[in-house]
Amino acid sequence: MDPTAVALALSVAALGGLVALGRGLGAATGLQRIGLPAALLSGLIGLLIGPFGVVPVLPMGLTDRWINLPAVLMTLVFSTMLLGKPLPSAGELWRPASAQLLLGLTLGFGQYLVGALVVLGILIPWLGVHPLMACLIEVGFEGGHGSAAVMGPIYASFGFTGGRDLGLAMATVGLVSSVVLGSVLVILARQFHWIGSAAGGDDAASPAPTSHGPWWEGAKSLATNLGCCGLAVLLALGMQQVLLAVAPSISDGMEQVVQTMPLFPLALVGSLLVQLLLERTGQSGLATTPIQSKTAGLATDVLITAAMAGLNLPLLLHDWLPLTILAGAGLIWNLFGLLVLSKPMLPGPWFERGITEFGQATGVAATGLLLLGLADPEAKSATLAPFSIKQLVLQPVLAGGVVTVLAPLAVMTWGLQTWAALCLAITLLLAGGGLLLARLPTAASASH
Repeated sequence: MDPTAVALALSVAALGGLVALGRGLGAATGLQRIGLPAALLSGLIGLLIGPFGVVPVLPMGLTDRWINLPAVLMTLVFSTMLLGKPLPSAGELWRPASAQLLLGLTLGFGQYLVGALVVLGILIPWLGVHPLMACLIEVGFEGGHGSAAVMGPIYASFGFTGGRDLGLAMATVGLVSSVVLGSVLVILARQFHWIGSAAGGDDAASPAPTSHGPWWEGAKSLATNLGCCGLAVLLALGMQQVLLAVAPSISDGMEQVVQTMPLFPLALVGSLLVQLLLERTGQSGLATTPIQSKTAGLATDVLITAAMAGLNLPLLLHDWLPLTILAGAGLIWNLFGLLVLSKPMLPGPWFERGITEFGQATGVAATGLLLLGLADPEAKSATLAPFSIKQLVLQPVLAGGVVTVLAPLAVMTWGLQTWAALCLAITLLLAGGGLLLARLPTAASASH
């Protein structure tokens, strides 16, 4: 038997076992009922028995195979985001989607601003770090493991050789922090009555009826839904190839951006196109919300578990001080965005929309969806559609998009002070635009 195939099978089995164990313990202990996700338990168990854990049962070779999983799983999550859900009209979407876009961009550019200020004011004078450490909050928090891995060679070309490993460490810290802190915030939101998803109406997302048909009907539905996801990913791959073919004729910079940009934003476009095709052909029943949601939930659980279990603790210990300072500053900024900016910028219910943006800005979009599921399990807030549409604009810009790729060049060419000033101006402009948009009358209020 092929040793590679055996190692791969063991790796998948170990990861699946951790996820199942975490879900079982979450249900048995009742932690999920108070808002703590099962993925957190799975990840903590994996961390304890991982190669750097207290009881290192899992070998390094096993967890090393999980390094590239986040990018793959993110693509799967994004391929499900619009499938099985009726596409709302543009008139219904533009206001909440625009508000969430402005908040998301404000958080992203604010991360660059906070990173630049911290590196300029603390880390360079005290610790003599490389200027490109100012990019790590956005790359790790907003972009995640996939963006951190892709940006590694770009950082190395500017002399920041440890950028990849530090970016991966920051991504793991952001992922864990977003799950833990986000879950606590959801619990507090229930206590303080911040959650207002009941305003979405009881019919916003009624639970799907439980099917008691033969098992093969369920298997057929699962295969059909997975086929729709696969078609969305296939379309994303096709769009990626088209972009790769066209980009060199535009500019060298555009070619670099396209080569660096991850696949999952295009998977969201593929999801939109597949759902549009199903609706136009009268086959929208082929993709169902429960199965798509469960698929995304399982992929998110596996993503978080793999990231936490493979956490390189020695690396964190070696660079714990600058990472802690940067991560702490990034978390404070993201909390400011949720607790201070979300309510005046977002249409109600503000917390459900805000916690989704906090989850993405701290631990990538999959965590935002996980936290949305905790805050609004019945989808009454109608947050998912505007969040998904917003991604079509945000992802090509931040989180592995154009700005993520060009930021190191800007820092090294213009200097960190100029970069900080530019990010300050953009952040203030975006936040101001969001606050102004919130003051404009809606179509409903204008009619009265």
